[in-house]
Amino acid sequence: MDYVRLGATGLRVSAFGLGTMGFGTPDWRPWVLDPEASAPILQRALELGINFFDMADFYSLGRNEEVVGQTLLSMAPREDLVLASKVYYPMSDAPNDQGLSRKHILDGIDATLRRIGTDYLDLYIVHAFDPGTPMEETMAALDAVVRSGKVRYLGASTMYAWQFATMNGIADRNGWARFQNMQCQYSLLYREEEREMMPYCRSQGIGVTTFSPLARGMLAGARDLRMQTDNFIHDFFGDEVDRAITARVSELAGQRGVSPAAIAMSWAFHSDTVDCPLIGAQTIAELETAVAAAAVTLSPEERAFLEELYSPADVINDHFPHRRPRGLARRPIEASAAHA
Repeated sequence: MDYVRLGATGLRVSAFGLGTMGFGTPDWRPWVLDPEASAPILQRALELGINFFDMADFYSLGRNEEVVGQTLLSMAPREDLVLASKVYYPMSDAPNDQGLSRKHILDGIDATLRRIGTDYLDLYIVHAFDPGTPMEETMAALDAVVRSGKVRYLGASTMYAWQFATMNGIADRNGWARFQNMQCQYSLLYREEEREMMPYCRSQGIGVTTFSPLARGMLAGARDLRMQTDNFIHDFFGDEVDRAITARVSELAGQRGVSPAAIAMSWAFHSDTVDCPLIGAQTIAELETAVAAAAVTLSPEERAFLEELYSPADVINDHFPHRRPRGLARRPIEASAAHA
């Protein structure tokens, strides 16, 4: 396993991180693994050299942090782990148990540390943008948790580039801790962050970690329980353009003698816009396939073949109000003469 710096910081994370949304309790989502099924995958991740594990308080409503954090800490020294978690989404029906207010952030970090069983997080990520809280309040509260020693670095996820840049500008003007990481969705089926977010991060030395490199399983041809029940898949993927790109992934996989998952993961892993893709494996085989994709190198021509049909898509953002009717193509599919 190679290790890379997280942006301009001195923190070194494994070239692949493990996203752990699928570990916790199936009471939250039917495809989520329970503690007994999660442990062998976490153990294998450590054996493969992964040191970066991404959690969230919202995943399994806290149970994710308990299962992942406590299991890892029983297997490896705390100083060998890079543990990340998130705050924003509702944890209960209580009016202040959500968002990015000072109250919820300060309450949230204490609850997260208690569930994981650690004194600090290496990376604390705001899970989304909160339009109901002033940015200054959020950034001041995040600076407070860094100064308290409960958090080493700050990150953000799922927001517009202008929001991310504005929040960092507020931190800079006040001498507060700034975001050092952007975690955004990125795959052959969703590349909207290439327009503004990724160039901004590169210009600022901000580490880019990405999730859903397989578009929640669609690029891998998955037919499992998650594909059948995860509403995000059906809300955001599956139109004519997505199906055509997925077909090309399968075609190239057949030519190279590897799985479609290996092709899709290789494309994300070797992208010059990404520091560390997050693996969403729910079996040891899926985990090993993802890590092995680092050795699958795509030629410029193969990358162009996979990228050619992409066209602008709806922004995947909680506060983006517009959606195309499902099944409506973004534009006609037109293969180039080179691939016709």
